[in-house]
Amino acid sequence: MSSYPVYTIETAPAQSRPVLRQLQQAFGQIPNIAGTMAGSPVLINAFIGVFERVHASSLTEPQIQTLLLTNAVANASEWPVAFHTALALKEGVTPADVDAIRNGGLPADPGLAALSALARALIGKRGRLAESDQRHFLEAGFDAGQILEVIAVVAASTITNYTSSVTRPPLETQFEAFAWHAPAA
Repeated sequence: MSSYPVYTIETAPAQSRPVLRQLQQAFGQIPNIAGTMAGSPVLINAFIGVFERVHASSLTEPQIQTLLLTNAVANASEWPVAFHTALALKEGVTPADVDAIRNGGLPADPGLAALSALARALIGKRGRLAESDQRHFLEAGFDAGQILEVIAVVAASTITNYTSSVTRPPLETQFEAFAWHAPAA
């Protein structure tokens, strides 16, 4: 059993409540991962700042969800894989591309594949991209500024992925169909 409660607006520390209200408005509910983050006003407020900037970037929502799902799989973080599977499908990422990412592969869509490959390289190489990693991304039609935006998405998802791996929040009923388990090491 987890020693990390899933806070609500009523039970969270006062400094976490505005973010929980904001997430309630954005998603129609407070995702359990945010409820666990709320135990630390520092963490939840840092997360919301990066989250807002990521969703205001030049990347589209399907592109952002592709990155977030790729990052969750790369970090073997189960709650975020289920959550971002649902959001990626909702945003129009094809089921085949979602399945490819969930299984450690690349999407068939060339642009999404370039995003996914760059995110995996960033995580796997701890930010030390090879020139070829960057070149492949740029050749797919992206620009150098978008490499930096991908870094912001990786930062946002790292907060969620690590929090999930530490706190192990329960998966909401509506995401159970998308449950995913990390391969055995």
